[in-house]
Amino acid sequence: MELLTIGAFARASRLSPKALRLYDELELLRPARVDPGTGYRYYAVSQLERARLVAWLRRLGMPLAGIRAVSALEGADAAREVRAYWARVEAETAARRDLAAFLVDQLTAESGRDHTDMLELRYAARADRGHVRTVNQDTVYAGRRLLAVADGFGPAGAPASGAAVDALRFLDKPQEPHAGSVLNLLEDAVRGASEAIAALANGIDGIDGADSGATLTALLWTGSRLALVHIGDSRAYLLRDGELFRVTHDHSVVQSLLDEGRLTPEEAAVHPQRTLLLKALGGATVPLPDLRLQEARAGDRYLLCSDGLTGVVPDERIARLLAAAPEPAAAVEMLIGAANAAGGPDNIGCVVADVVPGAERAG
Repeated sequence: MELLTIGAFARASRLSPKALRLYDELELLRPARVDPGTGYRYYAVSQLERARLVAWLRRLGMPLAGIRAVSALEGADAAREVRAYWARVEAETAARRDLAAFLVDQLTAESGRDHTDMLELRYAARADRGHVRTVNQDTVYAGRRLLAVADGFGPAGAPASGAAVDALRFLDKPQEPHAGSVLNLLEDAVRGASEAIAALANGIDGIDGADSGATLTALLWTGSRLALVHIGDSRAYLLRDGELFRVTHDHSVVQSLLDEGRLTPEEAAVHPQRTLLLKALGGATVPLPDLRLQEARAGDRYLLCSDGLTGVVPDERIARLLAAAPEPAAAVEMLIGAANAAGGPDNIGCVVADVVPGAERAG
């Protein structure tokens, strides 16, 4: 067996001697031989491939625990784990990018914006029990500045969704805060919603509060922009120029498996864990919400909805119904009708809002 000194092995593998000593201590990359007298490490030439893999994974920023898991796998299985890790990194980076864009846009907005050209919202909202559920656990809200949908789950699901929306109602009033104020308002509202749900669920006799919670998707109107806060698998969509865009990203087990390439869309639709959430309000810790700033245009139509709609009505049909409805109230009724026509297996919460010129006052 051909052996290399630690210095020669470090040069060949692009790992420093210090890193090699650390990986030895962590049992991640053990030397082939250690001199019993001097403690000097020697490595086999055959170890170079694994060492180079470790070096590249470190350059990716993968934690040591992840590197250990990948190093124990072969070929396609190792590649699958690297792909899954990078999908998680991209998702986290996207969330931070959206937050940075939010801050940049707010901080650079013109202080003397012409308010004579302001836009407003025309809106409608309704929550339907569906055909199967005996209790409606969805709560919706639509006002001049705030649009929200929450989907409760567990024994305290109905009051949980109500508490989630109630925690945001104070935002539905005239205000034009700067970036820091907007972020603080949204974060405080989410924290308040989660704490209110936890207290509510734990205060009900005979149930485990940990089994109850709610999703929350809301849009806060700031004059010509909509600030989104999102937790869970309720969704927000934008219909612009006849094309439907999904604004939110589900915080669900199935969505994470899709992101990592472990499931196809067809498999996801029938996956037994498709309702399992990675983030929701009401747990022991307050989840970090997604934040996004939407630039509004006259003619835009927004939809906020629970999975009682998206679980049975495909996006293509949602787009057609939104485009065909003459006004928000008609769109809400058409969407709920489509979900019920598909069996109505869950509660259906829908909020639809049109962005209109300021002269066409919402309400």
